[in-house]
Formats: sequence, structure tokens, C-alpha cells
Amino acid sequence: MKPDDELCLCFHVSWRKVVNYLRVHRIRRASQLSECHGAGTGCGWCRKQLSRLAQIAQESPIQQFDVEQWLREHGPTNDEYRQGRQKHIADGKGRPPE
Repeated sequence: MKPDDELCLCFHVSWRKVVNYLRVHRIRRASQLSECHGAGTGCGWCRKQLSRLAQIAQESPIQQFDVEQWLREHGPTNDEYRQGRQKHIADGKGRPPE
């Protein structure tokens, strides 16, 4: 995955956009990331990743966070991520917005 790939597939919010939002707004809870273009408020698939990023931001200075390196080391491939979301929706765990 790359930083400009979508983290929130429902609202087309990229990984880079979320990390920059974390840098600027210094959020305290992952739920506050919903203010970043609605991230996490659609089907719910991206909430786990949003929580991981919020936790990283609270544990260390987000200014020094290299999203590109982190995605290379810890992120799924773009295809795996999209397929996981399709399964999430098919299993009835969430529904994308109309």
C-alpha cells in the first residue's frame, strides 16, 4: 500500500490525509478521526486501522511518523485491503453509504 491509497474506501480518504489530520489536530481518541472527511463512518472496515494510527500518534510524536515506511512494513497490500472490505460487507458487518 502507498500513502495516497485509500484508507477509508467509503469516503475516499487516503492514509496520508488521515496522518496529516493527526499531525494538525492532535486528536485524543480514534473516534475524532471521523471529522477527517467522514473516515470510519461508513461501513466500518477502516476503524481498526484508524485506531492503530491514533494509538501510534499518542505513543510517539506523529510529526516524525513515516507513513510510507509504516505501510511497507505493516500495511496490507491494496488488493488484500479491498478484498477484506468486500468480505466484511458480505458477512453483514457493515454497509457502505449509498
